[in-house]
Amino acid sequence: MGNVTFVKDFFIVGYPGLHPNYYGLVSTTMLFVYLCTLIGNGMFLSLFAMEKSLHKPVYYFFISLVISDVLFSTSTLPKIIARYWFQAGTVSFLGCFIQMYLVHYFGTINSYILALMAIDRYVAVCYPLQYHTVMTNRNVFILSLVAWVVAHSCPLMMVIRAYPLPYCGANTILHCYCDHVSITRLACTDRTPYSFPAFVFAMLILLGSLAIIVFSYSCIIVEVLNVPIAGGRLKTFSTCTSQLIIISLYFIPRCFNYAAAYIGITFNPDLQIAIVTLYSLLPPMINPLIYCLRTQEVKNILIRKLQRNQVNLP
Repeated sequence: MGNVTFVKDFFIVGYPGLHPNYYGLVSTTMLFVYLCTLIGNGMFLSLFAMEKSLHKPVYYFFISLVISDVLFSTSTLPKIIARYWFQAGTVSFLGCFIQMYLVHYFGTINSYILALMAIDRYVAVCYPLQYHTVMTNRNVFILSLVAWVVAHSCPLMMVIRAYPLPYCGANTILHCYCDHVSITRLACTDRTPYSFPAFVFAMLILLGSLAIIVFSYSCIIVEVLNVPIAGGRLKTFSTCTSQLIIISLYFIPRCFNYAAAYIGITFNPDLQIAIVTLYSLLPPMINPLIYCLRTQEVKNILIRKLQRNQVNLP
């Protein structure tokens, strides 16, 4: 072991096959995504703070999602932008593990919050008379707080097990940010005892949340079909469409990615990284837009504010 040099820092490669001529375009695109994420989510947070009519359980859940999305984007995008814009891809050994923890922590929170949002819609549609008794602001706050606290366990376990491993080979992270797979792949030891439990925990979180969502919306669909008037069915189901779009953007690409890896479908490394980047970084930018355009109450508030601003213009 005397001749072994251990890794002291990591270098985030991003897309390994990307030509340097496109570095500026990629970094500009990612900066655009990051700014849109900050502006869109910031506008919704401001709208929520100013409009007391939005202080309802469903919007409190969405606020948790907004905060998680902003923090996830802030913990990942600035570094990859700097890597392509300023050739500053080096990240310290500890810093890489901190980023890994944050990536998996905020991903876990998103899974939990989306499941809670589905439960909220389930209670609202299937038990409308009990909704305001069960889903109070206090109960929603407690559920959200539990989700934020419980979400620490799995990412913390992953970091604690991966951090002490010997990293004595290459230090290049073939990804746009540090995550468990890209880091443990560089360990100078058999990674199976460390990667398999992490995979099992990830599947439990992902599929567990998805099972709750599928159950909730299956019950909602059955309840909607029992509504005798077609207009009533459409009105009832329209309250869930924005959440269904957000849930689909989060879960479908992830399930496809894990299923493809399990059945042996392989992709070009750049395409694989692009898929992961798309389902990780685009939803935080798109979610506020979906919520503002697909939720009638939010849309009406935005229209009213725009009209008021036009009237106040000289």
